[in-house]
Amino acid sequence: MDSFLNSRFAVETLMKLGASFLILVGCMALSARAERAPNVILIFADDLGPGMLGCYGQDIVTTPHIDALAADGIRFTNYYGGVYCAPSRWSLLTGVHDGRRGGWNQTRAGLPIYRDAGNISEDEYQVALKKLKASANPIAPDEVFLGQIAQQAGHTTAQFGKLDRGFLTWNERVQRFGWDFHEGYYDHQRCHGFYPPYLWRNGVQFDLPGNSDPHCGKTTEGSDNVVGVGGQTYSQNVFLEGILKFIREHNDQPFFLYHPTQLPHGPVAIPEIHPDFVDHPTLSIPEKAYASMVKMLDDHVGLIMAELKQQGLDENTIVFFCSDNGHELYYGPKPSYKKQLLPDGKPANLTDRKWRTSECGDVFDGAGGRAGLKRSGYQGGMQCPLIVRWPNRIAPGVQTDLLAAHYDFMATLADLLDVQNAAGKDGISYLPTLLSNEQPQTHDHVIVNNHFNQMGRAAIISSDGWKLIEVDRKQDRFQLYNIADDNEERHEVSAKHPEKVSQLKAALLSEIDSPRPDLNN
Repeated sequence: MDSFLNSRFAVETLMKLGASFLILVGCMALSARAERAPNVILIFADDLGPGMLGCYGQDIVTTPHIDALAADGIRFTNYYGGVYCAPSRWSLLTGVHDGRRGGWNQTRAGLPIYRDAGNISEDEYQVALKKLKASANPIAPDEVFLGQIAQQAGHTTAQFGKLDRGFLTWNERVQRFGWDFHEGYYDHQRCHGFYPPYLWRNGVQFDLPGNSDPHCGKTTEGSDNVVGVGGQTYSQNVFLEGILKFIREHNDQPFFLYHPTQLPHGPVAIPEIHPDFVDHPTLSIPEKAYASMVKMLDDHVGLIMAELKQQGLDENTIVFFCSDNGHELYYGPKPSYKKQLLPDGKPANLTDRKWRTSECGDVFDGAGGRAGLKRSGYQGGMQCPLIVRWPNRIAPGVQTDLLAAHYDFMATLADLLDVQNAAGKDGISYLPTLLSNEQPQTHDHVIVNNHFNQMGRAAIISSDGWKLIEVDRKQDRFQLYNIADDNEERHEVSAKHPEKVSQLKAALLSEIDSPRPDLNN
């Protein structure tokens, strides 16, 4: 009997010790997870003007999940992207401004469409692709890209969506940019449709059920036939599924996840109208569809945040949300980008007649009162939302007017992950501002280049609130605005401040087509 009791006591003791050990191991795992470097998620919207988000003033389309990021974190009000998709992504991924040499270099888009549509044979496609690979903006051996910064810190990197800086890419090139895992489009022209017949995952093509159109279900702008047409499998749902799966599979290791979504780039297309707009009394069908695309983007942000919480990663994940460039109209009347400077042909000093979404038929006012749209050198073309959330590190409900740009993200990521940023980059880390600390280093100015000559070739924005736009270099025509007081650029003031024009013009022209300081060649 004593032997039995002793053995039972021994077993119970071991069981208790085992339970305690398991609890200890669990606590150690939780502690290790809390102490490890943070996960980073960057959600990069496409053609989303600040005015489309509730936290920046939108009152027709509600965006509660994105607004929650702002309520829990920090919102930037003086943040700049590009004026066009490819250079804005180039700037983000390289960490230098797009006035540098190569900032507007792009590969030829559309080649897979020609092959898939039967316009060229497979052999002709392979020959053309081989030539493109041989000549497509060669990457210097010493060039460092955004994904590589996270890899240097030991993070697993992943990209879902539009897989290049623009426009046509391939597996080896995406890997060279620093992505351990990627899923999405290799051709940005195909991103103009949301129902691709196939996508790519780490160099392997996979088909999307019910999709057969080589043009990916691309719709016609202004058409009412934009709901539930084009195919059966909507690309954004594929990406969302992949993102949630990636988060689940990497909940025990640090990761950097970059999601350059198609939303809400047009032409407008959506599987179904969101319930918020089905019975809206005044919106047209294209407007309802566009609003539904913005709602889908917001809903997907909410699902990503819910998955982080489900996996216990919420507090150790910093989430960035921004857009590549300014607003674009895909759902109603819009000016040609060639007419966004002065649509009535008046002299450039009559700047009160610039095109504005608030005054020219945009029911959503997606540019939020700013002049111009995507491709424009005015604020509506280049000023973007930036929201950052990191619980218990970033104070909730903060707003900052710090001057910042896409090319600052690489420096911020390096600072955040405590690794050395590549030398010669143009960016400055804004991590101190995120953490409500003193910002020791700031920009004197940021540069946004523009090859669409009709809207001004380039702009420089200074830290003291001035902005100079190059209208015509040959004719020495520049426009000056005090955006600290006039962010809508209603008052052109170059005649009143010739010394400021001279100062900013010299700085701007010295930066345009300048060498890459981060490269040895």
